[in-house]
Amino acid sequence: MSPRQIAPEEWQRFEGYMSEIFGALGLAVESEATVDTPRRFLRALFDATSGYEGDEKLVTAFETECHGGSDCRISQIVEGPIPFFALCEHHALPFFGKAYIGYIAHEHILGLSKLTRLVRLFARRFSVQERIGRQLAESLQQILLPHGVAVHLEAVHLCTQMRGVREIESSTRTTHWRGTYDEDPQLRGEFFTLCGQRGLAGHG
Repeated sequence: MSPRQIAPEEWQRFEGYMSEIFGALGLAVESEATVDTPRRFLRALFDATSGYEGDEKLVTAFETECHGGSDCRISQIVEGPIPFFALCEHHALPFFGKAYIGYIAHEHILGLSKLTRLVRLFARRFSVQERIGRQLAESLQQILLPHGVAVHLEAVHLCTQMRGVREIESSTRTTHWRGTYDEDPQLRGEFFTLCGQRGLAGHG
C-alpha cells in the first residue's frame, strides 16, 4: 500500500494550470458551468489512477478445493467479463473493455471478487493494454503459484477514436499465457470457449 498525498496548495496550483490549459484550448473557464471544471477534472484524474495506491485485500488466498488427481492440472477457474477502464500513458485518454482471467489452481485459490480487484488495480493507472495483461498474468503467478494462467483483454481505445485515426467500433485484443496453457493448445481452446460463453465475441 502506498497512499498518495497531495497538499492543498499543490491542488490549487494544479487547478490553475488546468484552467490555463482549458482556456487556451477554447473552454470558457469563467462561466458558471465550467468554473469548477479544473477542480473536477483533477479529482476525476486522481480517482481514475487509484491503482498506484495498491490494494491490501488482494493478499487473501484460500486452500485449493482440488486434492490430487489428473483433474487438478486441467480444471480451470475462469472469471469474466470483468469491465475495466484505464488511461493510455501515451495520450492520457481512456481505453476500456473487458478482461477474462483463467487459472489452474495448485495449492491456493482466490475469491472471484479478488480477480476483479486485481484487474482494477492495474487498470487504474496510466498504462497500455499489453502491460495490464502481462501484469495480471505475472501477479497471479506470484500470488498463487498455479499450474497455469490465461489472461485475455479486449478494449476500445479513445486515443484512436477521438483523434486522427478514428477507427470507429474497432477493438484491440491481447492474450497472455503462463504455465500449462503454454503447453496445451486444447486447454487454450477451452479457455476461449468458456470466455465465449460469457460474452467474448471472438479472439485473435
